[in-house]
Amino acid sequence: MSGGEPGDDEPVELPLDGELDLHAFRPADVVAVVEEYVRACRERGVLRLRLAHGKGTGAQRAAVRRLLAGMSEVVSFDDAPPELGGWGATLVVLRPPETSSAL
Repeated sequence: MSGGEPGDDEPVELPLDGELDLHAFRPADVVAVVEEYVRACRERGVLRLRLAHGKGTGAQRAAVRRLLAGMSEVVSFDDAPPELGGWGATLVVLRPPETSSAL
């Protein structure tokens, strides 16, 4: 049954520029969005990310960091410096994708 807003369940195309503002997503979707975004960025060679989750109660920050801690693609993550959002954003460094070399 439809009836929601137009585009409610349609995929949203995000620019893979390393900057992701999570305020635009429903809290229930944030972890899945971040996981897909991290993998897509890595595939395209974007290895430094800034995930803006906001300060609020810290629940989104904690959920994002739990996910990142369990992803083999992630080398490290930390709070952004104050000028980039402080603890309202997380900076992520990704492992370069493996290159397959044909012999």
